[in-house]
Amino acid sequence: MKARVHVMLKTGVLDPQGEAVRHALSGMGFDGVEGVRQGKVIELDLADGTDEATIGEMCEKLLANTVIESYSIEVI
Repeated sequence: MKARVHVMLKTGVLDPQGEAVRHALSGMGFDGVEGVRQGKVIELDLADGTDEATIGEMCEKLLANTVIESYSIEVI
């Protein structure tokens, strides 16, 4: 089975990479972009039957810094 974990900075946490992307897009003539938040996607190949609680534990312990990041799990 596969799972995707989407990790994003929490609302209110400064995102300098996102701001750099927004600024670069503006410099390229894409003036309609008012904000950019950059995150990461982690794809996991897991043994069949791995439950979402176990994936959540992986996120809490390693994949996301839960102080400043939130995550969502998508089993695919």
